[in-house]
Amino acid sequence: QVQLVESGGGLVQAGGSLRLSCAASGSIFSINRMGWYRQAPGKQRELVASIISGGSTNYADSAKGRFTISRDNAKNTMYLQMNSLKPEDTALYYCNAYLRRRVAGAPEDYWGQGTQVTVSS
Repeated sequence: QVQLVESGGGLVQAGGSLRLSCAASGSIFSINRMGWYRQAPGKQRELVASIISGGSTNYADSAKGRFTISRDNAKNTMYLQMNSLKPEDTALYYCNAYLRRRVAGAPEDYWGQGTQVTVSS
C-alpha cells in the first residue's frame, strides 16, 4: 500500500501565498519523480510543477516565477510554495508520485486525493 496525503490548501486573497505539502508513505523502495497537478472545474488536469530525485525541476509557464517545488527525499515529502496567487490558480491540487515499491518492480504512478486552493479577487 502507498498513500499520498496532501495538506496546506485553503482560501487566500489574490497576491497571497500558500504552501502545499505531500507526504508519501507505505511500501516504497524509491521515488523517481514527484509532481503537483491541478484541475479547475470544467478543465482538464494539468501539470503545475515536477521534481525528480536528483533535484531537477520543471514548471508550467503559469507557475514560473511564482511557484517553487521542493522535496525532502529522506521524508518522502514534497512541497509547493505558491506566491503571488491569482484567482486563476483556483483548483484542486493533486500530488503525484512515480515510484517503485520493490527493487525489481517497475515504477508506477500514484495520486493523492487532492487539496483545494481557492484564490479570491
